[in-house]
Amino acid sequence: MLKEELITKSPVRILEKSIEGGLMAGNIGVIASRKGIGKTSVLVQLALDKLLQGEKVIHVSFTAHTSYVISWYENIFTELAKRRGLEKIDEVRDDLVKNRVIMNFAQEGVSIDQILRSLKAMVVDGGFKAKTLIIDGFDFTLANRAELAKVKDFAKEMGLEVWYSCTLIGEEPLVDKNNIPVILREYLDAIGVLILLEPKAEYIHFTVVKDHERMNPQDLKLKLDAKTLLIAET
Repeated sequence: MLKEELITKSPVRILEKSIEGGLMAGNIGVIASRKGIGKTSVLVQLALDKLLQGEKVIHVSFTAHTSYVISWYENIFTELAKRRGLEKIDEVRDDLVKNRVIMNFAQEGVSIDQILRSLKAMVVDGGFKAKTLIIDGFDFTLANRAELAKVKDFAKEMGLEVWYSCTLIGEEPLVDKNNIPVILREYLDAIGVLILLEPKAEYIHFTVVKDHERMNPQDLKLKLDAKTLLIAET
């Protein structure tokens, strides 16, 4: 399979069609679930899809060392390439690595303003014109609405779409009657797309809670394979 065919047949196309064509620049998307359900895998697959299209991606991790994040990319890319019979694997991999930057921050040790200055220096001064910003391991209990508003303003200024992961913690129920995670209710106005990962008997189901201006739209018909954690159709 050629790279172009891999892009066309990616289940990410189903996600894009279901959320008004995609997250789009200037918007924040959140993948939420309990710990260990597959949020990082989803974020990496969203990033890989952009990288395969020749776009640049910045991946910020607040919990994992750079080498650990790199292993996620390598393992998922290898599995995708193997399953799809991708041609010129080494050449494609080299192109992906060139267009990806991985950064680490300690959330409690640095302000949002410092982080955004570092990102702007990378994009503007460093000439790394990324289209997508991945933020993994961010603890929403340590943040506030003003911080997320700054990130959204930054996304608009830089022409970025921003995908966060959010681990649902605390006392039950973790979501309200409208499927909105309790931990994210105060941030809902700033979030463009909100997706819950819900474990089932044999797979992990995607539930779209917010699709831009729509709440709880039609079923997404996507899942994570419980073994490979690859996105697939239901």
